[in-house]
Amino acid sequence: MSPRKPGRATIADVAKEAGVSKATVSRFYNHRDRLLSADIAARVEAAVARLAYTPSPMAQALSHGRSRLIGLIVADITNPYSVAVLRGAEKACQEAGYLVMLFNLGNDIDREREAIDALAGYQVDGFILNTLGRGAGLVDADALHGKPAVLVDRRHDGMHTDFVSLDNPAAMKAACGHLVEGGYRELLYITEPLQGVSSRRERTAAFGDCIAAHQPRVAGEVFESTGDDSDALDAALRALRKRARSGRRAAVLSGNAIVTLRVASAMARLGWHFGVELGFVGFDDPEWAPLIGPGLSAVAQPTDAIGRTAATCLIERLRGLEGPPRQLLLPGELVVRGSSGAV
Repeated sequence: MSPRKPGRATIADVAKEAGVSKATVSRFYNHRDRLLSADIAARVEAAVARLAYTPSPMAQALSHGRSRLIGLIVADITNPYSVAVLRGAEKACQEAGYLVMLFNLGNDIDREREAIDALAGYQVDGFILNTLGRGAGLVDADALHGKPAVLVDRRHDGMHTDFVSLDNPAAMKAACGHLVEGGYRELLYITEPLQGVSSRRERTAAFGDCIAAHQPRVAGEVFESTGDDSDALDAALRALRKRARSGRRAAVLSGNAIVTLRVASAMARLGWHFGVELGFVGFDDPEWAPLIGPGLSAVAQPTDAIGRTAATCLIERLRGLEGPPRQLLLPGELVVRGSSGAV
């Protein structure tokens, strides 16, 4: 018996200890009963025990054509929505025996293809994409290295694959309808820039549908917030308040938690209070929403379910499920707090 080497044993160490080739050790793990004699199998087994050898899970997976890795690409890891979806996806992947590799684009719209290529280099089995879906690095079906993918929240032109998202039209209808029922007649929808982001466009279109359904007694406008122009946001809120001075109550709808923080900052600068000068309902329901003013009403997205559903869809495809792309739209929950109190 040869002396044991310090550190973790390798397949080469086991082969030397057993007096066989590395290929024989590999066959011991993969096809022991069919390809090895009882004597050789016993020698390898004894060598494994003496050296406390543990095969690399990655090597074993790759030998079967699978890495058990899922590549998850997000546009902005600082966005609470992305973090919550990641948690749901990671839990579902772990339960199914997969690990998640994360690539954060940092809102750089030209890095999507780079992200796909980088994760493909680690032999991921498939992709979950929560990206912007636009820019010079736009990902399409041809860029996926032949691997399946699921889109989350944002559609990609030219990519026909499973898609999981909040039911944006239904969620906006609930939020907008709640404000109208509460007596609000001047509404302002504040969103991040619409260009190229399907979820923002869908919510904006649904807001327009809601206003049209309640005209002429309800009026509405849309403001695109870039985040770097607080004066423009303040001016938009002042204009909304001015339109309400004829006795028509005014309210803001916010496109996501990032916009909600911008609106909260503007309200503080103006010395106004939610539920008094302006009503409010926002998409996303972060932990701090109940702590601002009388509590901020919100459309809570089923982020954990969205992440889990996306991961489940991808794993089903990896296990051989065929058929046309699926579109799974999950319902949101309107959480009413003091910011949208009725007349």
